[in-house]
Amino acid sequence: MAVLVEADRLRKTFGPIIAVEEISLKVSQGEVLGFLGPNGAGKSTTMKMLTGFLAPDGGSARICGIDVAERPKAAKACIGYLPEGAPAYGEMTARAFLHFIAELRGYQGDACGARVHAATMRTGLEEVLDQKIDTLSKGFKRRVGLAQAILHDPPVLIMDEPTDGLDPNQKHLVRKLITDMAKDKAIIVSTHILEEVEAVCTRAIVIDRGRIVADGTAEDLMQRMPYHNAVAVRVDANKADAISAALAGVANVDKVDRKTLPDGQILLRAAPKPGTTVASGVATMLNQKSLAVYEMYVERGKLDDVFRQITSQEGRGRNA
Repeated sequence: MAVLVEADRLRKTFGPIIAVEEISLKVSQGEVLGFLGPNGAGKSTTMKMLTGFLAPDGGSARICGIDVAERPKAAKACIGYLPEGAPAYGEMTARAFLHFIAELRGYQGDACGARVHAATMRTGLEEVLDQKIDTLSKGFKRRVGLAQAILHDPPVLIMDEPTDGLDPNQKHLVRKLITDMAKDKAIIVSTHILEEVEAVCTRAIVIDRGRIVADGTAEDLMQRMPYHNAVAVRVDANKADAISAALAGVANVDKVDRKTLPDGQILLRAAPKPGTTVASGVATMLNQKSLAVYEMYVERGKLDDVFRQITSQEGRGRNA
């Protein structure tokens, strides 16, 4: 697939503050990139440089092969951008605003109306088209912003918190829209909602203090956690020692930890050695030895935990 978004050693400072420090990335057609990081990490600044709304102090950005600094209008024509807050003219109706955006994009007459209609239908705005934007709920305002971003069917979409302020049904609509559009576009989604990364993103980048600290699929990132693919079993306290010892003897089990639950039962976790799985071996062992357990399941790493591990003070020390 063609590379549609490229950043090469982007750098931006605000006085003594280094907001972005030599970020390089590529996003190809068909990719949905989740852009993650704590507040102040440099996500919005990076996206503003990619879209040409902020000039970098160093490095370069290209959209569809077009240098953003050298040919800003041509590059921006290829981008649909949903910024944080999605500013709009509040005294205009949603319909008038979208027609205004379509005309700015160069559409006239029937073509203008067709673009507005398509964007309206895809974002579910039909019922509020003739309301002033200032009177809309936060969720509908966000959808107006999304509609203007996709109105010209751009090959690149860059969205800052696209589901901010949306209720669960609206979030589902937007996530489905992103998934449906993904095959033809390169999409960057900045979000604090980590379940969103698992739901719609094919890849994720974690940025902290202006630098990329992790890059991979959601599964790649979750594998960083020590208990990813661990087998957890819930047992009676009087059987915990025997079952713990049996778990420790299963092939590829690295260690067995225990936790006392509020009801007095014990949760045992058999962590596998790196690059291995132990679920089948644990199940076979329990069956062969007729060891009764209340529950057994395979744990998965959680993106929330990975995020905290990478961007916390302790995690930064380990990464360094």
